[in-house]
Amino acid sequence: MLIVTALGGNALSRRGEPLDAEVARRNAKVAAGALAAIAAGNQLVVTHGNGPQIGLLALQNEAYAAVDAYPLDVLGAETEGMIGYLLEQELGNALADADVATLLTQTVVDAGDPAFGRPTKPIGPSYDRVVAQRLVDERGWDIAPDGDAWRRVVASPVPCDIVELPTIELLLERGVVVVCAGGGGIPVVEDAHGVRRGVEAVVDKDRASSLLAERLAADLLVLLTDVANVEVGWGTPNARPLRETTVAELRGYDFAEGSMGPKVEAVIAFVEHTGRPAVIGSLFEAEAVVRGHAGTWVHPEEGAAS
Repeated sequence: MLIVTALGGNALSRRGEPLDAEVARRNAKVAAGALAAIAAGNQLVVTHGNGPQIGLLALQNEAYAAVDAYPLDVLGAETEGMIGYLLEQELGNALADADVATLLTQTVVDAGDPAFGRPTKPIGPSYDRVVAQRLVDERGWDIAPDGDAWRRVVASPVPCDIVELPTIELLLERGVVVVCAGGGGIPVVEDAHGVRRGVEAVVDKDRASSLLAERLAADLLVLLTDVANVEVGWGTPNARPLRETTVAELRGYDFAEGSMGPKVEAVIAFVEHTGRPAVIGSLFEAEAVVRGHAGTWVHPEEGAAS
């Protein structure tokens, strides 16, 4: 079975932890252990988030004033290499007989996407309100609330194509575990002649993972995060988890745009376009999630119980 697995930001940087290399390495080892159980007997493609890491690189980048700051597409490429290296190494340690490769991946977006005029994607660390407003004034950032804090937000255009798809397919044919499309891939646009250039944006990794899984004809899309299930009425006294649901049922609920919303949209797109299932669940229950014993499973058929 071919499984595309998307790791949430908790894979390398959990809320409240420092963004240093040893923390990232330790968390990558935990994530690799969870993924190793999924890889047994399956083809595996791994994608991952990069919000905290790309935000940290942006801050470090701006601290050195001798050169112009590198744009977000270049920083995205840096995070793909950095996080991919850690995951690749730890997956190689956990899967001693498997070949693992990290592939820098470009994701094509539409230059006319309205998302460029309405930034929503959070990146980087959290700030209190005073510091966040100072960064808006000094750097022209857009900010948005994130729990009790504030974070920078950037454009998150819809992914249209995966440039390196044929290379990913070749690697899978050779039995390689592929780490790719990190942070949703490096956002690029194409002109009428097919010439590509990077743009100042971050593609949502769940939407990119959904597109990748669809184009690869994956049997299952797995979104691993830091919650056990999708919850209806999350944060209210009437909250309840969904275990088995359908696209039609999910469309009847509202989910937060900055958190569960993109994940739900991603699984809906995959299930609708392929007729195959998808599941959202906890990284720490990864094997149980894939086996159908945990998480929220989304099916195309009507009548699934919730």
